[in-house]
Amino acid sequence: MDHICVCENGNSKAWYKAPGHFNGTLDALIKIVRREGIKSLWSGLPPTLVMAVPATVIYFTCYDQLCAALRVRMGDYAQEAPLVAGAVARVGSATVISPLELIRTKLQAQKQSYRELTDCIRSAVQSEGWLSLWRGLGPTLLRDVPFSAMYWYNYERGKSFLCERYYTREPTLTITFISGAVSGSIASIVTLPFDVVKTRRQVELGELQAKNLSVQVSTSTFSVMSRIVAQDGFGGLFAGFLPRLIKVAPACAIMISTYEFGKAFFRKHNQERILRPLQTSNT
Repeated sequence: MDHICVCENGNSKAWYKAPGHFNGTLDALIKIVRREGIKSLWSGLPPTLVMAVPATVIYFTCYDQLCAALRVRMGDYAQEAPLVAGAVARVGSATVISPLELIRTKLQAQKQSYRELTDCIRSAVQSEGWLSLWRGLGPTLLRDVPFSAMYWYNYERGKSFLCERYYTREPTLTITFISGAVSGSIASIVTLPFDVVKTRRQVELGELQAKNLSVQVSTSTFSVMSRIVAQDGFGGLFAGFLPRLIKVAPACAIMISTYEFGKAFFRKHNQERILRPLQTSNT
């Protein structure tokens, strides 16, 4: 979950807050809890859930259906089906959910009432058109689509490998958990530069808004990456490596293992419901 700090800026409410001095992930957690309370670690949870639930439903449903269809059609290349299905499913879900993410960001940033938020969105649509609701979709896709493609491909391969190794036809909760954690870790490390660019863009925009200045430099992904490399070296693109890994790996593991457990449970339930009348008629 992205954490956006809210602070007062004169008479306006700016979403940007100059970051404090942290010496690591544990130090940051301790200082945040000490200054803002333990509840601040879950700041922005309600609007995040409002966005996450429909996004997850669309994402997983699209992936399952696409992957099953592609495996039939791709023949000898069926092993690459999760790669394509994951990428396409993420494009679809991100595109549908993008307006909700805009609403979530505005709620976190300015603590507006729903009436004020509605007026703000209506004004933006009238002045800039409906496409304004999908602002920022490009950078989001640059980060999330490669992540999704790599995640599903590595997950399916890892799951198959572990099932063969432990001689089981159906993946256990442990197998799905480990596969999800490892594949999520790999994907998060590879796509970390895009996450750093997104965060840097947010910080730079917040600094400009806090000082009431207009944007003077390019905010394209390549331009931001070039500035990061020039200022901090190539390693700057992988800043925040440990916090992202700590967040993404368990999240992916819990998400996929819960999903697979739910699928297995309802599949078994449906099979029993179909077989029950047949068994009764035979007796």
